[in-house]
Amino acid sequence: MMRKTIFWLAIFLAQCFYAQTSDQGIKSFRKNEMKSAAHKLGAGGNPNPNTLNYDLRYQRMDVSLDPAVQNISGSVTSHFIPNQNINSIYFDLSSLMTVSQVQYHGINLNFQSLSATKELKIDFPISISANVLDSLTINYSGSPTTSLLLNPFSTGVQNGTPVLSTFNQLFGAQEWFPTKVSLNDKIERFDFKITTPSQYNVAANGKLMSETSVPNGKKLTFWRTMYPTASYVVGISITNFVKLSSTIGNPPFPFVNYVYPNTAANTTSMTNIEWTKQIMATFENYFGPYPFRDEKYGHMEFLYNYINLETQTMSSMSSWEKYLIAHELAHQWFGNKVTCGTPGDLWLNEAFATFGEHLANEKLLMNNTEFLNYLLSEKNYCTSFTNQSVATEDYYSRGAYMVRMMKWVLGDAVFYQALRDYQSNPNFAYKYVVAQDLKGSLLQSTGKDFTEFFNDWVYGKGYPTYTIKWKQMGNQITFKASQSQSNASVSFFDMILPIKVTGNGGEVAYFALNNTSNNQYFTQSVSFPVASVQFNYEYQILEKNSTVTLDNTLGTAETDLDNFSVYPNPASYELNVKGVRKSVDYKIYFSDGKIVKEGVYQVNKPINISELIPGVYFLNINENRIKLLKK
Repeated sequence: MMRKTIFWLAIFLAQCFYAQTSDQGIKSFRKNEMKSAAHKLGAGGNPNPNTLNYDLRYQRMDVSLDPAVQNISGSVTSHFIPNQNINSIYFDLSSLMTVSQVQYHGINLNFQSLSATKELKIDFPISISANVLDSLTINYSGSPTTSLLLNPFSTGVQNGTPVLSTFNQLFGAQEWFPTKVSLNDKIERFDFKITTPSQYNVAANGKLMSETSVPNGKKLTFWRTMYPTASYVVGISITNFVKLSSTIGNPPFPFVNYVYPNTAANTTSMTNIEWTKQIMATFENYFGPYPFRDEKYGHMEFLYNYINLETQTMSSMSSWEKYLIAHELAHQWFGNKVTCGTPGDLWLNEAFATFGEHLANEKLLMNNTEFLNYLLSEKNYCTSFTNQSVATEDYYSRGAYMVRMMKWVLGDAVFYQALRDYQSNPNFAYKYVVAQDLKGSLLQSTGKDFTEFFNDWVYGKGYPTYTIKWKQMGNQITFKASQSQSNASVSFFDMILPIKVTGNGGEVAYFALNNTSNNQYFTQSVSFPVASVQFNYEYQILEKNSTVTLDNTLGTAETDLDNFSVYPNPASYELNVKGVRKSVDYKIYFSDGKIVKEGVYQVNKPINISELIPGVYFLNINENRIKLLKK
């Protein structure tokens, strides 16, 4: 626990050195996003089992807010369907919010505020029937907390004018309104009815329904979203916004931006906001239609410096660099339409959103040389750590590179079609997902099982270092690929190796070698004399300090490479090895990297595996590594 605390503290302190160059700025942004992630993960998992017995269908927030005051007062009406008969109902709500009344069909209900668990428990006078739509209204007020690393409800100033903003990820909504923060139930429809002093404008999710003057110098603003929404991407921001409206997309839909006056006067910021139209067209081409076309897309400026948030339909922004605009827009697909179902699956949101930055750079912002330099910088950054995984430490840079490797493995056309299939699958669209859902969708779309890939590149840590040796004989070129790993969590990284061969006369050939075992040999046809071999020529994969060497001694191994095999596979009792000419040591590893059996292989005698439990194993024998399935 202390190690994790120190790690996140280091990330927090890193923001003090926010860089000025583009590349440093990207890294700093991601560090600050990881600071945000620390807040998300530190709040726990799906924290309240007491809210699992009903489906929250609709919420109407009717509150008064003044950006000059750290306070909220009003009511939230919730419509819900119990999935079993219930005598009480729980909402997630901080005890700093004082509940004055709970109304239910004209009567007041008994309730308890449970400060230790941030719950509001409401008791019904009689049992409520399952599968019947019901509703109640909670009246409350209070000053939301200002003591968290990232406060979900904050007031401050911009250019001397008060501003109020919210930041809910992942479980912050409970700090300022009663709702469900568990990652298992999206709110199907949400209405915002927010009364403010008349000089302020209110930005929120969905479609602006009305702005109405009310007595005492106040204004009532009504926003409505009809799309299922996770509570953590519910958001508002209030100040003297300049409201900018146009259209985006083809066919067009509303493009609405609420920005600070000094942003509206900044030519660079406005140019970048207008650029959103270009990246929207790109993402719609590769990811599928924008998921919230019936309402809008746009941005609301908010208080949280160096951090941005994928507020559904209206991203919350603190700065206007194009890569940030691309990242938050990509979240509308990966994070909002299809949403991580546990904190441990947060990479499903962030890896793909950061890959959106890759796509923006590749298609719109950089020429080929610049993009390759960007990839090299990202690769070097990812491989500067030996103890990070996508799932737990770096969903951003390493996560995006993992997605890039997925694209390399599948090929561009198959990869992007698989993403569109994932987005359009009715089991996932506008719902929560976990890693297994993505893996199953990829298998269905492409026929490829990504289990080993996820084990290595999502949950495994570190990176491989390759030693590539090659030799040409006539019209054939032989490669030997050897690999070491920087972290013991992965015994071997399965990967398709990118090879570029250049001839004496400038001829070029490309090979993709399916590397599934250590010291693996490959023979390919080549029609010209080879002058050089380049590995990972477009930084398709993560690796570090790999080497490529001409070796005219290749072919002297003690293994008959043309005839080497292990059979049967899958196997129940015995393994036969073909093509090994002498007695050699062997080791069998379980899929987690632990040695479960070792010994000396005797030529033409089987290896007994009857004592092994069913599962995935790896046999290392005579510089060969073979994946086994024990039945």
